[in-house]
Amino acid sequence: MQSNNPVFARSAGFSGRAGQSYGQQSYPAGGQGYQGYGQAPPRQGGDPSTWQYPSGPTTDVEERMTIDSVVNRTAITLLIVVGVAAATWVLMPDRYLGPAWLIGAFGGLGLSFAVSFMRKVSPALVVAYAALEGLFLGAISEFYETAFDGVVPGAVLGTTAAFVATLAAYKFFDIQVTDKFRKYVTIAMFGFFAVIMLDFALSFFGEAIGFTGFGPLGLITSFVGLGIGILMLILDFDFVERGVAAGLPERESWRAAFGLTVTLIWIYINMLRILAILQSDG
Repeated sequence: MQSNNPVFARSAGFSGRAGQSYGQQSYPAGGQGYQGYGQAPPRQGGDPSTWQYPSGPTTDVEERMTIDSVVNRTAITLLIVVGVAAATWVLMPDRYLGPAWLIGAFGGLGLSFAVSFMRKVSPALVVAYAALEGLFLGAISEFYETAFDGVVPGAVLGTTAAFVATLAAYKFFDIQVTDKFRKYVTIAMFGFFAVIMLDFALSFFGEAIGFTGFGPLGLITSFVGLGIGILMLILDFDFVERGVAAGLPERESWRAAFGLTVTLIWIYINMLRILAILQSDG
C-alpha cells in the first residue's frame, strides 16, 4: 500500500517497500506552520506481515523503532516547542511579537517542507522545526491570552483531551485505517489548507472571506479544522503501528515524532481559535 503523506510516503517501512530498500537509507517527512493553522500531510498503509528484510550484519545490529523510542522523541520535540514558546511569551518585548510570529510561522512552514521531502530524516531539522514552531506559538498564544483571558490554558487542556480520547478510541474500538479513509482525510486536509491560505492572501487586499476571522464562518472553519486534526491523529497512530511492525530503523522515530508534533500543533491552534471566538461572542 502506498502512502500519500509526504512525511511517510518515501519511507520504505511506512510505504510497504521495506524489503526493497531497507538498509539503503531512503526515507522522508511532512509539515506545518502558518497563520494560526498547522499544516500536516497525508498518510499511508501496508501489511507489515508481507514485508521482507534482508539478513546481514547491518540489519542484525541496527536498533529498531519502538513505541518507546517514538514516545521519547515526541516528548523531546514537544518540550522544545513548549520551552521556546514559554521563553518567547515571557522574555520577548511586545513590539517584537509580530516579527516573531512571522518568522516562526513561515520558517516552520519552510522547514516542514524540507523535512517532508528528505529521504533520510534529519533529527537536527526536526528540532529546528520544533524551535520555530515554539516561537510562533509563544507569540500567537500571548496575543490570544491578552485579548481573550483564559483561552490558552483551555486550549492546552482541550488538545490534551483530544489526544487522549482519540488514542483511546483508536485502541479500544480497533479503528481500521483504509485506503479510502486516508484518501478522504488527505483531500480534506489539503482543501482546508488551500481555503485558509486563500483567505489569508485576500486579507492583504481587504477582501478576506472570513474563514480566518472571528465571526460565525471563522468558528465553523475552526471546528472543521479541529475535526480534520483528530482524523490526522488516527492516521499518525496507524503510521507508528505499521512502522514498528515493519522494523524500521530507530532513526525513523524522529519522523513519527515530527508527524505527531505537526498534528498536535494543528489541533491546539484550532482549539485556541474556537475558545477565543466563543468568548468574543459571549
